[in-house]
Amino acid sequence: MEERKCLLTGGNLLQAHTWKGLLQISGIEVELRGEALLGGIGELPVDLQNVELWVSQSQLPQAQAQLDSLQCDLPKWQCVQCHEFNEGSFELCWHCSAERSEAHN
Repeated sequence: MEERKCLLTGGNLLQAHTWKGLLQISGIEVELRGEALLGGIGELPVDLQNVELWVSQSQLPQAQAQLDSLQCDLPKWQCVQCHEFNEGSFELCWHCSAERSEAHN
């Protein structure tokens, strides 16, 4: 079985399903993770309340290019250093200047 990589992480379930559908139409296999955890908002730590789109390692470049071509807003991400939320287009944390890092990648 081929290794899967997290394509993106965000808290908007509707947006995640929309992107999943658009990628699947392009022939990219997509797995949505974290959907069931959204019912625990307020009970679970913030870093567990995101939905994630996962694709196979070999389809990752194609999936990234597909999302880039849609010119869609990237979801916000949380800094692993200071836990501040940053706009999806930021590569560095606005608060502490730490590099963008996803715990799964």
